[in-house]
Amino acid sequence: MSSNPVAETVASLMPRAKAELTELVAFKSVADFDQFPRSESEGAANWIADALRSEGFQDVALLDTPDGTQSVYGFLPGPEGAKTVLLYAHYDVQPPLDEASWATPPFELVERDGRWYGRGSADCKGGVVMHLLALRALKANGGVPVHVKVIVEGSEEQGTGGLERYAEEHPELLTADTIVIGDAGNFRAGLPTVTATLRGMTLVRVQVDTLEGNLHSGQFGGAAPDALAALIRVLDSLRDEDGSTTVDGLAGDFTWDGLQYEEQAFRDDAKVLDGVELIGSGTVADRVWVRPAVTVLGIDCPPVVGATPSVQAGARALVSLRVPPGVDAAQATKLLQAHIEAHTPWGARVSTEQIGQGQAFRADTSSPAYASMAEAMAVAYPGQEMQSAGMGGSIPLCNTLASLYPQTEILLIGLNEPEAQIHAVNESVSPDELERLSVAEALFLRNYAAS
Repeated sequence: MSSNPVAETVASLMPRAKAELTELVAFKSVADFDQFPRSESEGAANWIADALRSEGFQDVALLDTPDGTQSVYGFLPGPEGAKTVLLYAHYDVQPPLDEASWATPPFELVERDGRWYGRGSADCKGGVVMHLLALRALKANGGVPVHVKVIVEGSEEQGTGGLERYAEEHPELLTADTIVIGDAGNFRAGLPTVTATLRGMTLVRVQVDTLEGNLHSGQFGGAAPDALAALIRVLDSLRDEDGSTTVDGLAGDFTWDGLQYEEQAFRDDAKVLDGVELIGSGTVADRVWVRPAVTVLGIDCPPVVGATPSVQAGARALVSLRVPPGVDAAQATKLLQAHIEAHTPWGARVSTEQIGQGQAFRADTSSPAYASMAEAMAVAYPGQEMQSAGMGGSIPLCNTLASLYPQTEILLIGLNEPEAQIHAVNESVSPDELERLSVAEALFLRNYAAS
């Protein structure tokens, strides 16, 4: 990185950043309180609140949101008459999945091969640290030239909408001239990228019942309707022969015209096994950024070990549907539920329950804030121009903020580049990306204040 006082300050702060991220990662802050203690999330929230207070933030508060979780808020006043920027991240994380598959313990930050490994290191506790680094660098080099609001969510990964509903009930709280969402990622490590679109999402739990109780498969199999087999047929109906998502009434032919995702690069990023085909049609960018995608997240049925020769009386699945930008998530949920009911065979009893939902998002990349960010990223990433890409994941709060504050500019940056393997085992963050993006955010705040 070229010599720049802000960049030099951030570089000097990286050991502190690593120590702080180590402390944050240690909290098992999964917002599923049936599996993980609520105290872990509360501990992470209090850690962030203390960090904001130590940086001079005022009105620091733990907000009790309607879904039973807490978000952390703080306000750092800038010069009189300055613009206001809202910085967003979330401290809740995905469950570690199979802990035995992690090379090192998931809730311990471990440096290995130039990366820092641990659950939440990139998604999105690293985003919290990124915001802190940017503000500290500005304070050390003339001060923060804007009013800063920080909001750190406690249930983003669960999709339960607590902060969205809180914002709707308190619309004045998060008002800002621009919002920086620190929960996206560069298209490739070293290639500065803003995320222009997000898919929405919905989560639906499906229950299929056929019998009053399990039956002996030798005595009754062949005539007794198997609930697990019925569920498998329903789930299979959600995909075409080539693997494309097929939900009756939901369009699936949207196209992406910007930065493309080469197929071999995607295969490498996704670690697709040799000889296994990709699914769907259209370009990879079409498929992962702007088309619907259904995923079966889990099935409740007997495990292979210990299974008995029985016809199953009931079976259950959790289904995720990623919703294309421009499609209403609530309508997509209704179409998914109707499809499931219509494709359930043999008159089996089926019920569906929506347990999470978030709207898709599309940014205005022609806005002045994007010009300020492009200038900042050119300094943080010498020789590179800022790119715009889509992201297949969801950040439900984005669309809520866009609806509440239609004149506010929203930018999405972050640490979730492909090597980070967010939501998977062995999640990691690149310290180089953390350093450069912290510099970019700091310079953006300075550029934006002067624009």
